[in-house]
Amino acid sequence: MRTLLTILMTMMMMLLTACGGGNAQTGADTSAQKETQTTASARSNQRVLVVYFSRADENTGGVGYIEKGNTKIIAEMIAERTHGDIFEIKTVKPYPKEYRPATEAAKQEKEENARPEIVGELPDLSKYDVVFLGYPIWWSDMPMPVYTFLDRENFAGKIILPFCTHEGSGLSDTDRRIAETTKADVKDGFALAGHIAQNSPDEARSALYEWMSKQGY
Repeated sequence: MRTLLTILMTMMMMLLTACGGGNAQTGADTSAQKETQTTASARSNQRVLVVYFSRADENTGGVGYIEKGNTKIIAEMIAERTHGDIFEIKTVKPYPKEYRPATEAAKQEKEENARPEIVGELPDLSKYDVVFLGYPIWWSDMPMPVYTFLDRENFAGKIILPFCTHEGSGLSDTDRRIAETTKADVKDGFALAGHIAQNSPDEARSALYEWMSKQGY
């Protein structure tokens, strides 16, 4: 009898422990859900600007002559998802249409640490909380017109999310350079092969949206 009573009490304790563990897990799940909802709500109230530099014409990566630059394609996807405003960095002096002369011009600008003049009035960053900043990788760096933009704007208190297109270099440490130049809160960036942006839009969008979701957008 005593043995049977001991067995029954042990079974009851195991059941209570299991129930308690289940409640704890539910509480953890609820807490995570609330945190996600809070983050999403905060992001939805942020004002977003998508800034990008992109070049069409003859490109590398097997894409040939293109009407829309690889980075522009990604920038438009971001603007569509975030319902943000969009601003394209354009130079007063256009780059050559042919790939080789364009790369030579870009190399010379980098060697001279040039700040090419850009077209038009710059956006008023005081109207925005978040800036998605896009560019192709040229000579393991951002194109120099992007530095022109960064130097002329005030990024105090802003969040910057870098994104780039490339053909093997990834971000090439440009996220660090952006942080050093702007002193802004620079988040983890996104890098995509240019030929994927150009030729495989569904694949590009899937990879892009996965990154954006991790950032809360």
